[in-house]
Amino acid sequence: MIHRRNLLIAFAALGLTRGFPLFAQPGPRRVHVLSLGTDRNSGPGMKTLDEGFRALGWKDSGNLRLVFHFAGDSTESLARLAAEIVRANPEVIIAYGPGPAVDLKKTGTVIPIVFVAIFDPVKLGLAQSLARPGGSITGLSTAVTDSGFFAKQLSLLREVVPKAPRLALLSNPRNPIHVLFRDLRVQTARELGFEPIEVQASAREELEPAFREAARRGAGAIYVGGDPVPMSEQALVAELALRHRLPTFFLFHQHVEAGGLMSYGTDLTDLSRRAAGYVDKILKGAKPGDLPIQQPTKFDFVINLKTAKALGLKIPQSLLLRADRVIE
Repeated sequence: MIHRRNLLIAFAALGLTRGFPLFAQPGPRRVHVLSLGTDRNSGPGMKTLDEGFRALGWKDSGNLRLVFHFAGDSTESLARLAAEIVRANPEVIIAYGPGPAVDLKKTGTVIPIVFVAIFDPVKLGLAQSLARPGGSITGLSTAVTDSGFFAKQLSLLREVVPKAPRLALLSNPRNPIHVLFRDLRVQTARELGFEPIEVQASAREELEPAFREAARRGAGAIYVGGDPVPMSEQALVAELALRHRLPTFFLFHQHVEAGGLMSYGTDLTDLSRRAAGYVDKILKGAKPGDLPIQQPTKFDFVINLKTAKALGLKIPQSLLLRADRVIE
């Protein structure tokens, strides 16, 4: 029997080891990220993704290779980028928002996908159930299904504008969640005594016309749901709300920190950190279809008093006492 050491020496003498390391070192694990927006500063979740991985022992450009793909505000680019990612064949894909997740699913890939911030992934067709997603997709949702979440948001807004007859609902016609839940938003607004006014924005340049139309049609307030377009333009949205004298309600607190009036929802940065945890499990052998879709356990209610004063609004004391945070 030839001893292994002697065999390696023989291979080396013959030049057979050229280009083949005798002791191969494992390379970094490859994770690709697909999102709307323009860069890693497009959304607050991106800024904390690295933190989540570092806390679990993963370091980008070390034992982890994170590759980001951004589609701007063009949903047409998502399908192309989704196909590019699948061809690159990473070990896991992170999808921020419903559009990226849906386009990745359409490719038919079996690469594990972890989505971040989708209102109802089951109704959107991404999973069989919350407890047992099945297939190759799992992730983190932004609301508790069938909890009357939207009604809770609008009831908080109604306390601030009790006499407002009309409410503008800003939606993105290219956002599949906005399309899926359009009727629910309209119905809930009517149940709370608002006449709904629907305005749309699927790109930055459409935000100002949407706010202008809402004001022209006599809206007493405007609701801005979760969407990458307003999220990437937080300062502009806050400025438009003040310019058109429209009290504005948001899903994410980052809008309120940027000058918006009120928000009630989960923390997008927390969702991003927790998504890193799911990627960690998958890289260590877990199957995405066996990982339950996580729903939020805590919602933050944030009020910007400075903005309220600028709009000439008096926030009821009872509402201030219920707020998790008041910005003054």
